[in-house]
Amino acid sequence: MFAILKKEIRSFFASPIGYLVIAIFLLLTGLAIWVFKGNMNILDNGFADLSSFFTLAPWIFIFLVPAITMRSFADEKKQGTLEILLTKPLSISEIVIGKFLGYFILLLLTLIPTLIYVFSIYQLGNPIGNLDTGSIIGSYFGLILIAAAYTSIGIFSSSLTDNQIIAFVIAIFLCFFMYYGFEGISEYNILGAFHPETLGIDYHYASISRGVLDIRDILYFVSIIFFFVFITIPIVRHRKVGKNEIFKIAGLLIVLIAVNYLIATFIYARYDLTKDKRYTISTE
Repeated sequence: MFAILKKEIRSFFASPIGYLVIAIFLLLTGLAIWVFKGNMNILDNGFADLSSFFTLAPWIFIFLVPAITMRSFADEKKQGTLEILLTKPLSISEIVIGKFLGYFILLLLTLIPTLIYVFSIYQLGNPIGNLDTGSIIGSYFGLILIAAAYTSIGIFSSSLTDNQIIAFVIAIFLCFFMYYGFEGISEYNILGAFHPETLGIDYHYASISRGVLDIRDILYFVSIIFFFVFITIPIVRHRKVGKNEIFKIAGLLIVLIAVNYLIATFIYARYDLTKDKRYTISTE
């Protein structure tokens, strides 16, 4: 697994891909929150906070993550190197997880330079340092979970085809649907008392971004990551989606829903990271 991880990391930075990904993300977010006029511009709004950055970043990731993960398995299939890779003394699980971790680490490296935005906001506050570190920590934690979720979706999409463009389009659709699709469905109120927005990434990301680490939100992201990584393994093994794979996917989905419900019901916990504990009710 670590051999695959190191291979992916080396391939990123042996070519301009890794540097280009980091540069594009910083350029888009930097221009939006510091240069371009509009609601996203921090200086125009007059508020020393990073809410505009944390609102914009998941949308950029919807396109950026599929762009870097589309080659993970599609390119291996097209070049015929997947068969060679499968002959190595590595299990398919190790190959899939190694690739997932490689792309995920690249995204973590992409987020690190954005800490300069935090320093800038810290200096712009009145007085200096007047910012809620709890909500910023929560928002970064949420972004990291989104990056991991999108990465798992990206490698799953790439395993479905040997065409990188098709993998890119499938990943964008799935990432967009998982982020905003359920919220869009909820606006039509077609499911009665059930609120489908709770199944969407945006709902749980918004909760974490407040600066509250809720076990239900964390478990939701872990479930998405595990689900897409797990279903990628049999697809890579059999090179297609057959009846057995469909039954496994359905079974896993049911199990994950049940686990989420049980843990949220019986092992509920939350941690308020905000400075003034604004989301915690006093017991006194």
